Amino acid sequence: MKTKHVLESADVKLIAAAAEAEALKNQWAVTIAIVDDGGHLLGLQRLDGAPPFSAHMAPAKANTAALGRRESKIYEDVINGGRVAFLSAPDLNGLLEGGVPILKDGQCIGAVGVSGVKSNEDAQIAKAGIAAIGL
Repeated sequence: MKTKHVLESADVKLIAAAAEAEALKNQWAVTIAIVDDGGHLLGLQRLDGAPPFSAHMAPAKANTAALGRRESKIYEDVINGGRVAFLSAPDLNGLLEGGVPILKDGQCIGAVGVSGVKSNEDAQIAKAGIAAIGL
């Protein structure tokens, strides 16, 4: 039997605080979502001025990154590369850059999804959050 790492509430708080700090430093109004390895929501924060739609998109990006065990940008690139049939993939709704898996010892333990600014900036915020827990 293997040991499984999991995100604890303290980890979620650290990730959220660091991601928020990165967004505020750059004056970006975004929504930040943190999910577990099954894509279940652990934390959601919509910063002042973030578009209402971002509260739907951030969790979708996080869910996609967690379930796929890779950055959501991979799926965006596949679709933009011409494989539009991938749009029919079940249970994957956040097929845009900005969802980043949280990996520990090669295993996905969750993901962070961000929405509200340019996709590469969303990913920057997500990665800053993950870095706060040393991963």
